[in-house]
Amino acid sequence: MLQGWIQIGLTLLIVVAMTPFFGRYMAHVFRGQRTFLDPVLNPLDRIIFKLSGVQTREEMTGWQYARAVLFSNLVMLVLIYLILMLQGVLPFNPTSLGAPSWDLALHTAISFVTNTNQQHYSGETTYSYFSQFAALGFMMFTSAATGIAVAIAFIRGLTGRPLGNFYVDLIQSITRILLPISLVGVIVFMAAGIPETLAGPVVVPTLEDPTISQAIARGPVAHFEMIKELGENGGGFFGSNSAHPFENPNGFTNLVELVAMLVIPSSMIITYGLFANNLKQAWLVYSIPLAILVVFIVITAIGEYQGNPAVNTLLGGQSPNLEGKEVRFGWAQSALFAVFTTASMCGAVNGMHDSLMPNGGFVTLSNLFLQIVFGGQGTGTAYLFAYLILAVFVTGLLVGRTPEFLGRKIEQREVILASFLLLLVHPIAVLLPSAITLAASGQLAGISNPGFHGLSQVIYEYASAAANNGSGLEGLGDATLWWNLSTSFSLLAGRYIPIVSLLLLADGMVRKQPVPETAGTLRTDTGLFTGVTASVVLILGTLTFLPVLALGPVAEAFQIARGIG
Repeated sequence: MLQGWIQIGLTLLIVVAMTPFFGRYMAHVFRGQRTFLDPVLNPLDRIIFKLSGVQTREEMTGWQYARAVLFSNLVMLVLIYLILMLQGVLPFNPTSLGAPSWDLALHTAISFVTNTNQQHYSGETTYSYFSQFAALGFMMFTSAATGIAVAIAFIRGLTGRPLGNFYVDLIQSITRILLPISLVGVIVFMAAGIPETLAGPVVVPTLEDPTISQAIARGPVAHFEMIKELGENGGGFFGSNSAHPFENPNGFTNLVELVAMLVIPSSMIITYGLFANNLKQAWLVYSIPLAILVVFIVITAIGEYQGNPAVNTLLGGQSPNLEGKEVRFGWAQSALFAVFTTASMCGAVNGMHDSLMPNGGFVTLSNLFLQIVFGGQGTGTAYLFAYLILAVFVTGLLVGRTPEFLGRKIEQREVILASFLLLLVHPIAVLLPSAITLAASGQLAGISNPGFHGLSQVIYEYASAAANNGSGLEGLGDATLWWNLSTSFSLLAGRYIPIVSLLLLADGMVRKQPVPETAGTLRTDTGLFTGVTASVVLILGTLTFLPVLALGPVAEAFQIARGIG
């Protein structure tokens, strides 16, 4: 037990220790300051800008930035859909895989464009090498870079700067952040045993009977795996994702994947502090998701360590819950991975979430509902500061202080946009299709475990899609026309409506005239206000979904306990 808790603690310490360094580096990149990679990457950037025709000095308004995001993503969506549908005649297809069904290809394309990577398929038996690296791998870079670019534009707007140029931010997010780290990560992963090859599956005789052969899938996995975690994409090259030994062979690769998930979203808060020239506030805001993350890890880890009471009774003693887990990771690393991947909106898994104890189900669902611990690639930071804007407004009403943030008044437009972003879009994208699915459960739901857990299976799938996470309770029969199309609605609504709202909110803030600080101004860089913001996050973020949590994992926990009593 002690060893497991030490592993968890050390992983958290590594993430926190890396945060200020990486946050400062990203601030230098997006403020146009010199970095140690400039001599190598400046020529590359100039070539890309020249070939693409991007005007690096052209500033965009909120609507222009939003249109650039939507247009570029639409073009990429069409491109990768065509690649998936034509994979049968394209190269690098050693197993001669044909085109998937139109609805599966559409869902896959939407899922990867939205940085979700929700998979209703097994990669090694559905998509060719070319589809995996030219379509899906390509989108892992561009969708993650889109999230970073939007977050940077939002931060600029909050701090009174022009929003910038989407295409410049997109390119620099790839060339200055995602690509350099991925190149180093590929080398590390290959050295640790993850394959990177274009050779087809290897056929070997089985140990039980040498006359019987088995085909072992492989492919260009190492580079796919690194950007999968770093970009918070989460889609696996193989169906079993990071539980597969070719994606995550040992404890070292598991540690690298865990750190890669959180390094960008956690550091983005420090990047904000440097833009705002207020690192004190940044660290106070940082403490909110960090505290929630630690509590969630403890809750999940305790549940997995204590195990299933029914199994413990049969065994005559306490045993960790190892159902659906890889023995090489055990209860501690599996619990930590489950919390990290839903906190960061990565969605990768090194064990099956469907086998988590109700504690873990409660935590993973709560992460998908909150979206700020530390949230999606860049957008999680933006959501967190949208909550802070609401907290400023609510607190100002309560104590009679002027609702201002960074010297700019919080007025009706900002409150409406923040409320729409946080309190309406996500619940609609999750609860509306869930209600339809459950109402016609016999025809649509595909529930494998009726009862409270079955409710969680359905809600989790839509929450994962709307939060752009991609993980799932894989007992669910989701490889159907209904699931492919209905989750596509949640994928699109959960990605693009918030992005447009964030950019409009930032655009409105940058247009406001700064007002001088007075004795009536509410200070937002205090411990007291940070506590108020945390309360607003927990109350507003979970209140809408409280009935779902009560009827899902909470009820399941009582059911298990009652079955033993």
